[in-house]
Amino acid sequence: MARVKLENITKRYDDVTAVDDVSMEIEDGEFVTFVGPSGCGKSTTMETVAGLTQPTEGQVYIGNDDVTNLAPKDRGVAMVFQNIALFPHMNVFENISFGLRLRKYDDEEIQRRVEQAADIVQLEGMLDRMPDEMSGGQRQRVAIARAIVRNPDVFLMDEPLANLDAKLRVHMRTELQRLHKELDTTIIYVTHDQAEAMTMSNRIAVLNKGRLQQLAPPLVCYNEPANLFVAGFIGSPSMNFVEGELVENGLETNNFTVEFDPTHVPDVSVGDAVTLGVRPEDVHLVQYADSLSSPTDPIDAQTDVIEPMGDEVFVYLLLSEAAVGSMEEDPATSPNQLLMSVTPDTDIEADQSVNVVLDRSKIHLFDTASGDALVHGLADRSEREPGTTPTEADS
Repeated sequence: MARVKLENITKRYDDVTAVDDVSMEIEDGEFVTFVGPSGCGKSTTMETVAGLTQPTEGQVYIGNDDVTNLAPKDRGVAMVFQNIALFPHMNVFENISFGLRLRKYDDEEIQRRVEQAADIVQLEGMLDRMPDEMSGGQRQRVAIARAIVRNPDVFLMDEPLANLDAKLRVHMRTELQRLHKELDTTIIYVTHDQAEAMTMSNRIAVLNKGRLQQLAPPLVCYNEPANLFVAGFIGSPSMNFVEGELVENGLETNNFTVEFDPTHVPDVSVGDAVTLGVRPEDVHLVQYADSLSSPTDPIDAQTDVIEPMGDEVFVYLLLSEAAVGSMEEDPATSPNQLLMSVTPDTDIEADQSVNVVLDRSKIHLFDTASGDALVHGLADRSEREPGTTPTEADS
């Protein structure tokens, strides 16, 4: 195991900055996932740790050693790639042991390590099989075993499940969590799939345009996103965003007002532009308002599209007459639309006039100009003493 530290890592390709001043520390035995959209710099950051890419600026530390200028083979890391890349003419034993044989390990040590790795990834009895005789998940386990036999200080996994079908990806997520628990080693994992990031990681590093947006446990990124990008990227479906203006009694948008004491929102004042964020599960039909500790006033809406998903139903709401019949491409970012999640037994249908409320304690406010989070959770004037924060008032 080893601690990994990135210090002001920047990587430029001519006039393109792929990674921009990224700093983070990953502790011994921690599972950290780099997540973000395509082109955000997550793979380049991992390749910098591996030594496959030399940073333009900054240092990489593994353990207590500065490895910035070391070759990949001297860093104590092992990588598992999206492309499994097994040798088709070698059986499983030969594929797993290939790196050990190159390093001239004796036969007894090779046999011990391969059998141990095969046991960890549940490949017992398959060591004499050829790759084309195995399923996609089995071949991926061979690739992982090939990394395990090296006893690395750090595992680097670059979208290793991307080429598997949906059911197998879910199964392999469980396998990787079990593997991490059994090996108790440091794992850095790259994916664009937030379900993988949320379910497997101790912490996730959200990147966008080469910059680190937030490094925190998954539920912290979900419940307390650092900015608009994290709030919109983490969570499926995305958080609803509605732009508005701070007024004396709260926030005023084109279609509704949320009352609260704006003096409790730091770094802004009346008249400033802010963006309200609320997740679909925190939008409720008015008949359920009594079950909420702090509901907003009712908001008039009309249902448009209904999407049954099995365990929940997504309801697209239109908030103004101008929006009726003209559903925009992304309801999460439209000022005239909201996405609501309800239970499957909810009596609701398309083209129905409804009243909804927002759970005020789950509302997020962001600075519209900078995108930075201002506060997570609002309360009425009567619910909070002057000078207290939402966290202090709710604890």
